[in-house]
Amino acid sequence: MKDLFGNALLDYHNGNYTEDIITSTSISDDDVLPLPYLFRRFKNMPKLEQKALKLAKGWVLDVGCGTGSHSLYLQEKGVTVKAIDISRGAIEVAKQRGVLHAEVKNILAETDAFDTILLLMNGTGIFQELSQVSKYLSHLKRLLKPNGQILIDSSDIKYMYEDEDGGLWQDMNANYYGELDYFLSYKGEKELPMKWLYLDFNTLLTVCTSVGLKCELILEGEHFDYLARLSL
Repeated sequence: MKDLFGNALLDYHNGNYTEDIITSTSISDDDVLPLPYLFRRFKNMPKLEQKALKLAKGWVLDVGCGTGSHSLYLQEKGVTVKAIDISRGAIEVAKQRGVLHAEVKNILAETDAFDTILLLMNGTGIFQELSQVSKYLSHLKRLLKPNGQILIDSSDIKYMYEDEDGGLWQDMNANYYGELDYFLSYKGEKELPMKWLYLDFNTLLTVCTSVGLKCELILEGEHFDYLARLSL
């Protein structure tokens, strides 16, 4: 990983904002990811994120923390948070913004136990592929304290495969429709492609049941997105 994402965050944070990140997927064209949005305050967050932050309690793990916006809000509320991300640039920005406990780490390397684990902004993305969901959920389960919770959001992107008549054009012989190749570029340089998973709620529920986790639908968004709470 070249960490172009982290480089972009550092540029913005250090006053060198000249352009935004460009993203695309295996089923969508180029789209702009505005850097200011990644530094948003609570009032500018989607309702699903706001709800998750209001439900967070105890010792919280913020997975894929990015610039630390979620962690900073919780800290301001007196909540103890540990923020992790695989992007070194993101963690540097989070620290500079005031996140007290921020660390470059893959979730699979985490060993502490938490009351709340947050996976937001399509938190299922880090699972990469449907075949890996049970592995990640089993690991997250081991990180939960008694009465702990995992708050995770995602979207059912089946709508992206619908034609004008409402029919589906996806290849039924292909992999799960939420498995995408994700591409990112910044200032003309391309990041290495990565796998990114959008998971519909019913599939999440099925896998949770198989690994011994309860799965509750907390809130549905305006565009096929949802927030779920997983517990022991």
